[in-house]
Amino acid sequence: MIRSAICELLGIEYPVFQGGMAWIADGKLAAAVSEGGGLGIIGAGNAPGDYVREQIRRARSLTSRPIGVNVMLMSPHAEEVAEAAAQERVEVVTTGAGNPAKFMPMWQEAGIRVIPVVASVALAQRMERMGAAALIAEGGESGGHVGELTTMVLVPQICDAVGLPVIAAGGIADGRGAAAAFMLGACGVQLGTRFLSAEECGIHPVYKEKILKATDLCTMVTGKRLGHPVRSLRTPFARAYARAEYGGMPDEELEALGTGALRLAVQEGDKERGCFLSGQCAAMVHQEQPAAEIVREIMEEAEPILRGASKWVE
Repeated sequence: MIRSAICELLGIEYPVFQGGMAWIADGKLAAAVSEGGGLGIIGAGNAPGDYVREQIRRARSLTSRPIGVNVMLMSPHAEEVAEAAAQERVEVVTTGAGNPAKFMPMWQEAGIRVIPVVASVALAQRMERMGAAALIAEGGESGGHVGELTTMVLVPQICDAVGLPVIAAGGIADGRGAAAAFMLGACGVQLGTRFLSAEECGIHPVYKEKILKATDLCTMVTGKRLGHPVRSLRTPFARAYARAEYGGMPDEELEALGTGALRLAVQEGDKERGCFLSGQCAAMVHQEQPAAEIVREIMEEAEPILRGASKWVE
């Protein structure tokens, strides 16, 4: 059985996090992952505090195990979401798209472990100085907002640069990816795209079907011109956005073009106007499964790979 420092730190059975995907990772999915032994994370995205509080309580009604909330710091509701997480005393807060400094004392006073998502060594070191409990090193293979570096080069550099436990994310969909992450120095993995196929994931059937039918070249990145690139499936919306991005559309209009596109994908399965976020590993997702089964399968696949690593050494 694979256990690591992150399991002891958070009181979880397996070192597997489910990514806090906006409008996707709700209380039901998070609870299912936590019940399966991993860490389920509710994605706040741009949702208001009341929605996040409702999802936390929903998760609490389904599991007594640790849960987390992902706070997107550039959200206009970030402050009320941060307060809701503190008041509901979730075990973990993960953060992205900003600096969590102003909220750290509040979360730490509530006994919450703060685990920022980082995409560079400099940011990782800054988060360590601010008192983060661990870090999620997320490579550009991931879905949603992405950085420049790949998981393969980012994870070992961050592991070398900080003294905190590091969770690897980006492009990991099975036990092979998890085993590779441990070899790079990580003590856990975070998966988003793989959990889109979970039975408890409430995305529209069209979204789930697109993930299950994805190919190796099915994703693209848009939004670089605005400074916050996003990886999604190649759809009419993504292609139209790319044309607008490099066709001279003013920044304000470009921002407006993407507003609400994720919700159209998640809730309505709109093939034309929806933005279907996905990592590059979508082609490795082959079937719909219970979330707990996904967690166990990843660990069961990784264990013999790690045990067999000595075959490469004479």
